[in-house]
Amino acid sequence: MRRCKWAGSRELYVRYHDEEWGVPQFDDGVLFEFLTLEAAQAGLQWYLILSRREAYRQAFADFQPEVVARYGEEDVARLLAPDSGIIRNRAKVEAAIHNARVFLEVQAAHGSFASWLWGFVDGKPEVHAFAREEDVPATSPLAERVSREMRSLGFRFVGPVMVYAYLQAVGVVLDHVVTCFRYEPLRALAESLGHDAR
Repeated sequence: MRRCKWAGSRELYVRYHDEEWGVPQFDDGVLFEFLTLEAAQAGLQWYLILSRREAYRQAFADFQPEVVARYGEEDVARLLAPDSGIIRNRAKVEAAIHNARVFLEVQAAHGSFASWLWGFVDGKPEVHAFAREEDVPATSPLAERVSREMRSLGFRFVGPVMVYAYLQAVGVVLDHVVTCFRYEPLRALAESLGHDAR
């Protein structure tokens, strides 16, 4: 069974690659989860964040933006405590709380965050056909556009590289290489989606 090389042999990566990465996500809870995790990952290895995913889930109220948006300074102090289990970076913790508030604003304006995000691609994933992982870019015009919009709305830790990783993770962009066993099923799923499927 051929996979994208980055999945390697570590169980956590393999499971994430096989079951989650690149699968189109339309659930706002999942989209907020990945937004929070990808922002936490900035400058770090994704494996480090995945290995602490349960701690993040507990720290951020099972990734319920309406709960996280109400966090105050006491919550920040709790999340920065040595036993929190998450990356203890004040800027990232405060960004997660701030992003939850902006996330709710986007929901209110568009009905759901998913509607807003998937509107950039008319509800249909952007499918690539890279033969080698070396050909997969770090960002793209789409990611740069989404990044600009997110920053204009007030989101933090949403540079083009982070946003591209986010789009890959939640399936807005399909970047499994063509030789990966996940490519064809996800390509077929992408073809079945469209504006009316949202």
